Amino acid sequence: MNPLLRSVMRLFAAPRLNMREDYARVRRLQRQLAARPVPRYRAVDLRIDTGDGEREVPVRVFSPREQRREEVLLFLHGGGWVTGDIESYTPACATMADLTGCVVASVDYRLAPEHPFPAGLEDCWRIIRAILEAPWRLGAESAARIVLVGDSAGGNLAAASCLLLHERGLPVPQRQILLYPVTHWDHDPRTTPFLSARRHGADYRLTSTEVEDYLELYVPDPALRRDPLVSPLMATDLGGQPRTLLITAELDLLCDEGEAYGRALRDAGIPVRIHRVEGALHGFITLPRFARSLREAYEVIDEFLDAPAPDGGAP
Repeated sequence: MNPLLRSVMRLFAAPRLNMREDYARVRRLQRQLAARPVPRYRAVDLRIDTGDGEREVPVRVFSPREQRREEVLLFLHGGGWVTGDIESYTPACATMADLTGCVVASVDYRLAPEHPFPAGLEDCWRIIRAILEAPWRLGAESAARIVLVGDSAGGNLAAASCLLLHERGLPVPQRQILLYPVTHWDHDPRTTPFLSARRHGADYRLTSTEVEDYLELYVPDPALRRDPLVSPLMATDLGGQPRTLLITAELDLLCDEGEAYGRALRDAGIPVRIHRVEGALHGFITLPRFARSLREAYEVIDEFLDAPAPDGGAP
């Protein structure tokens, strides 16, 4: 990134916002941006019982203009566990459906600070369990066709949900796609073990200050932030996790911790592909369809979806 563009990006860095006070304003802005004209899409809104007898979680199901695959992508959106919803992620999910040729189901889990940890995580793992038990709800012929996808905080929730499901002896998705996920609790440039957090924590779209604010809103108790269900990289047992595609962005402060989680999964015997999109910023999955970083990511996602299982089976 050239110095001029880097300077421009600094103008939009999160220290200009106090997420602990401005999160409601950010939510409204996201919805306004999502309301801009987008390519026509087909979507159906559902409410799926989580199985606890108390809550139904909204899920928006997007159909591609041309369905080329039988997989259903169960998507957990980003937004630091505090912002983002199925409205603000509608353009990204419509794009995901069209570019993959898959049905995409976007989960509207509860957000902090109104619903701090573990509320959002509970929504996610319960929905995953419900869909794996009855994949026909989303049009999948079998649980093997459900692919879990999450970006940023959604990637964190996807990874944590799979850890929790395995811990409880429940079925786990066979495949997951983690896009620049949060996997660690420490993003302070003075103490973080990750070079990308020190190098990119102040310059670009997502900053260390913003991540720390999000974590404080999501997990008010600092002692809980090292829990593997908040920081999956702290897990000591990564057995039984899904075959994983982990995509990171070069200029993202989360780059190194995401790749570290991919290596940890690989060390635990999980088939993992790690792909870094060079020159990309955090959040590129929400960019317009012509964006280079977006196109590159979907080329890799296509390859992952089409690859046979390591044992030669399907998918």
